[in-house]
Amino acid sequence: MTDLKTRLAADGPAVLAPGVYDALSALLVAEAGFEAAYLSGASIAYTQLGRPDLGLVSAKEVADTIARIHERTPIPLIVDADTGFGNALNVQRTVKTFERAGASAIQLEDQQLPKRCGHLAGKSLVSLAEMAGKVRAAVDARASEATLIIARTDAIAVEGFTAALERAEAYLEAGADILFIEAPQDMAQMNAAAARFAGRAPLLANMVEGGRTPLRTLDDLSAAGYRLVITPGALVRALAFMARDFLAALKTDGATARYRDRMLDFGQLNTLLGIDEMKADGERYDAGEAPKAAE
Repeated sequence: MTDLKTRLAADGPAVLAPGVYDALSALLVAEAGFEAAYLSGASIAYTQLGRPDLGLVSAKEVADTIARIHERTPIPLIVDADTGFGNALNVQRTVKTFERAGASAIQLEDQQLPKRCGHLAGKSLVSLAEMAGKVRAAVDARASEATLIIARTDAIAVEGFTAALERAEAYLEAGADILFIEAPQDMAQMNAAAARFAGRAPLLANMVEGGRTPLRTLDDLSAAGYRLVITPGALVRALAFMARDFLAALKTDGATARYRDRMLDFGQLNTLLGIDEMKADGERYDAGEAPKAAE
């Protein structure tokens, strides 16, 4: 599988990375043929805590999730590290921990604690200098240059679009590999950001249903100059919608028959999860043979 750094530098459309929150969701993304997945802190909060994205998820919870995903699928994993869980020294520990766990790219943002979703109001920012220091700390801490550092600024909602561009410039100078200017209000802002950094750094576009940024297709965003497109909470929102519908039908009918054509049955789910390969390996071990090497 091509590493993320090589893929972003290659010709072709932007990389589309759906948001995931556990090993099963990452497995589904890989099975569908996507080139990368995005581990969203928001989606971990939604699914594991049943809470909104208000900075409640701990570094350990994220690291444990990275490790479980990485053990199950080799798909490149872009990881939301929020504010880095503290100051520049905390950022270094976070980067080292997440990289060891299997992150291909690590995203840091310039919000103050308590942070909140980039498409919510009421955010506050650390200084430009402090965030630039965090980016430098992250770059210095990584073990491999193949592990990409993404610098996100939430300045549009707090200081304005011009200030957001200035912050992005500073973060690029500090060593960021990818720039993420969060929550542009319209395509004019998106196009202006893409024009400013064209040929200098890959830009990330964040598509949030019901958020502040207009939703565009992968082709549109690729044409505008973006190299990485994420849909952090889309899978969870689809899951919540379908789960509500399923549970309403189950409550009404007292049976799952109405949903059978929209479900994996017992055997299909186990096949997806790799039961045949695991059973075959177990039988070889029991017979004293070595399992086949992974292809």
